[in-house]
Amino acid sequence: MVAIISRTLLGNHPVVSHLEKCSSMIQLFQIHAHMITAGLALYTVHASDLLAFCALSDAGDVNYAHALFRQISHPNLFTYNAMIRGFSHSLWPENSILFYTQMLEQGISPDNHTYPFLLKACGRIRARELGKSIHGILIKVALDSNSFASSSLISMYNNCGCVDLARHLFDKMLDFNLVACNAMISGHLNAGDLRSARWLFERMPERDGVSWSTMVAGCVQLGDPKQSLELFSDMWSSKVDVDEVILASLLSACAQQGLLDRGKWFHAYLYRSGVKLDVVLCTSLIDMYSKCGGIEIAYRLFSSMPAKDKLAWNAIIQGLAMNGYGKRSIGVFQEMQCLGEEPDEVTFVGVLSACSHAGLLQEGQKYFELMTEFYCIKPSLEHCGCMVDLLGRTGHLEDALEFIKKMPVEPNAAIWGALLGGCFIYGNMELGEYVGKHLVELEPHHSGRYVLLSNLYANANQWDKARRVRELMKKKGIQKIPGKSTIEAKGTVHEFAIGDKSHAQTKEIYQMLDKMMKRIAEAGYVPHTSNVLFNLDEEEKENALGYHSEKLAIAFGFINLAPHTPIRIIKNLRVCVDCHSATKLISKMYNREIIVRDRCRFHHFNQGHCSCKDYW
Repeated sequence: MVAIISRTLLGNHPVVSHLEKCSSMIQLFQIHAHMITAGLALYTVHASDLLAFCALSDAGDVNYAHALFRQISHPNLFTYNAMIRGFSHSLWPENSILFYTQMLEQGISPDNHTYPFLLKACGRIRARELGKSIHGILIKVALDSNSFASSSLISMYNNCGCVDLARHLFDKMLDFNLVACNAMISGHLNAGDLRSARWLFERMPERDGVSWSTMVAGCVQLGDPKQSLELFSDMWSSKVDVDEVILASLLSACAQQGLLDRGKWFHAYLYRSGVKLDVVLCTSLIDMYSKCGGIEIAYRLFSSMPAKDKLAWNAIIQGLAMNGYGKRSIGVFQEMQCLGEEPDEVTFVGVLSACSHAGLLQEGQKYFELMTEFYCIKPSLEHCGCMVDLLGRTGHLEDALEFIKKMPVEPNAAIWGALLGGCFIYGNMELGEYVGKHLVELEPHHSGRYVLLSNLYANANQWDKARRVRELMKKKGIQKIPGKSTIEAKGTVHEFAIGDKSHAQTKEIYQMLDKMMKRIAEAGYVPHTSNVLFNLDEEEKENALGYHSEKLAIAFGFINLAPHTPIRIIKNLRVCVDCHSATKLISKMYNREIIVRDRCRFHHFNQGHCSCKDYW
């Protein structure tokens, strides 16, 4: 009755009418102050209007809503629902449950607006048992078949990791609505089930921006960037608006595949669309350019950012490191410290990686100590792996072994693999054999461990032992991962394997390859036949080296790319010594920049030199 009277007598007050047009918290503060002066704030109906803006509006402040709530002597169902909904979207979703409990204690019965947001809060804090109990209540009050409630239950179960329960509910739904479909697709993706997510996506009667962005982001996160780019092509054909969230995912897809031209297209699209480059998008661009070999563009973008967060600093530090600019990476880290931005564990992975790639032993040891002693960051397996790799690559094999023994975390196969790589480089048979056998026991189905151990024996001309390792691989059905190289030309990605003759331009590619090899041979190129670690004669070894996948990709690049443009190649394995040596000479003889991203890092070849300075 009081609320009715207050709205009748005071509802036309000018201050109340301003509340309907309120669009920011600053405006709301002014309106609230006038209401207090006019005596309107004492009435529940006006306090509820203020609270509703703070709790439900995107421009609101749920904590201010909470302060208003405490001033209401007799909160009603509307105010409780507003608080439950507001906190369900906030950084403190657990408060929704506290308001629900208080509401019940006050004898106020929930309605169909209460449960969906309560379930959202349960999903966000993974309160599965509470969510199940609410599900039971919904069944009792016959709300479980309500479209909004069913979608909320599906989201809650998916967020709590109960995908099977969510799918069971979804399959029982009579209303195949968009919200439920999006929630189920997200649940499948969170569970790593890309196939089920795509199956459901293809059968949706309609799709919105959320549907597309969820699928595109899911493909990227689950390691299928190629599918995400294919989805974008379908999305573009369907004339669906492309927002910043989708573009960030697509930039990540380009980064994973090393597709610089495609990444540049998305960058240009951002510019043409007038999208403001916020910190998130700018960091995505820095990451994309770094991982596609365009490190100078990445650095210019970073330098032009008016405000930088930790993610941006980490992206450029790691980008410079992987592109072979170890000292520049460290320089950026020092700049970061001077500006008062505190590094985290990811920052130090980048810094230690920079030291490892550049062979900066003293610097690496100094920064590892800085990380542990000054910043009190506990070393992770990644930090330790960088240090073992650094010690191994600089020839300090015994020190690397001692480091492993004293590690604060249990060493995994990657740590031992880094040490085995050092043993291979420096021909330490005794330690290498010990580490190699240990690795095979740790990862009995990992082909790379057998291959490196076999190569270690072959490099020392211990062919019998090398053959026994290969026979053991064959007996266990373990196959070596074939080397593959990809190159982008005119918007299409082309892939090559060793000795590949499946390409439509095979004849032209091999003719170009023969010209390349003859020309660099005249300049002094001698095949590094020690890299073909099988017991073959020298002529067979030279033939095997000549048709490595990256050489075929380079030949393809000369035929199909415009003169003087860089040839960019992505290799799934580490570049071998022979291909590295040959590519340096090719870059000099043809005056062409060649950029190769292998499994570990970038190699920028130019005028007979490589950015790694022959240290990789």
